[in-house]
Amino acid sequence: MNASGWFRALWRNRFAIAPSRLPMACIFTVASPVNSCLALLQSLVHGRRVASTPLVDDPIFVLGHWRSGTTLLHELLVCDPRHTSPDTYTCFAPNHFLLTERLFTKFLWVFLPSKRPMDDMGIRWGYPQEDEFAIANMGVPSPYLTLLFPNRPPSHPEYVDLRDLTENARERWKRKLLWFLKCLTVRDSKRVVLKTPLHTCRVRTLLEVFPNARFVHITRDPFVIFPSMIHTWKQLYRYQGVQAPRFEGLDEYVLSTFQRMYQRFQEDLPSIDPGRFCEVRYEALVCDPVGQMERVYQQLQLDGFEQARAAMAERAARSTGYRTNRYDVSEEARRAISERWADYIRKYGPWPSEK
Repeated sequence: MNASGWFRALWRNRFAIAPSRLPMACIFTVASPVNSCLALLQSLVHGRRVASTPLVDDPIFVLGHWRSGTTLLHELLVCDPRHTSPDTYTCFAPNHFLLTERLFTKFLWVFLPSKRPMDDMGIRWGYPQEDEFAIANMGVPSPYLTLLFPNRPPSHPEYVDLRDLTENARERWKRKLLWFLKCLTVRDSKRVVLKTPLHTCRVRTLLEVFPNARFVHITRDPFVIFPSMIHTWKQLYRYQGVQAPRFEGLDEYVLSTFQRMYQRFQEDLPSIDPGRFCEVRYEALVCDPVGQMERVYQQLQLDGFEQARAAMAERAARSTGYRTNRYDVSEEARRAISERWADYIRKYGPWPSEK
């Protein structure tokens, strides 16, 4: 994160750092000015080139709630040799990766866990990653900053769907995202595939920037999504926060965020050209990943599937035998899901777990 983003987060959260997390906070405090200096240097070296670089094409956006299979879908799309994506390093260092990626990734691997804390999936600097992390590390307000201070009220809820931002704030968000994608294009001149679950409720704004974007929406059993999402936030709060998390109000946060996301998504859905939109069920994607991806290409009117088929099959084979986490859902939670997410269940169900 750059210096302005880190110190703004400290001020906003009243410097409420747990004593046990002071070492991590010190790392952020030292690293953020370095990131800002490197950002200035990259702007001096590459700024004109980035500004004049057009995107190869408008992006492909993977939509869907967290834990609904967006990572698998994202990675399959990036198997296409004509596609590129933000990766872990570019999202970790969005302000200066054009300058530092080759050097820093050679020794920063020691700070990267071998697996994601929420599901034991592998993670490397070059693996596809969510662009929302890049936005947050560029100093733009983001709901993901809640990870730093999980015991404080959720950070920047107005940035969930971008609807209530001032015009200046919305334009800044759009400029920052476009600049990041231009930097990616300078590095790798291919069509960008983006995956951030929050984009599910930002379709209206995304189409203002990328009118020819394509969207793939993935759905999954909500009675699996809910406990998996609770587990995910708990793990991320533990590993990435500067507070010892208490998880107060977490169930309500997950329930209400899901509702808000899909209310906005359904409002925006008519604005997407049907020829640029496709839906896939996670359960079907896991059973037949290559066949489902061929259908996605057909519905999105994307050429060149045969060029990607072998790589997609290889990526799918790596998941063979992978065991998803199993969770017990209390009757109280099941009732809340059935009531609060009823519209989603009616539209995209049924699932075997429903009672």
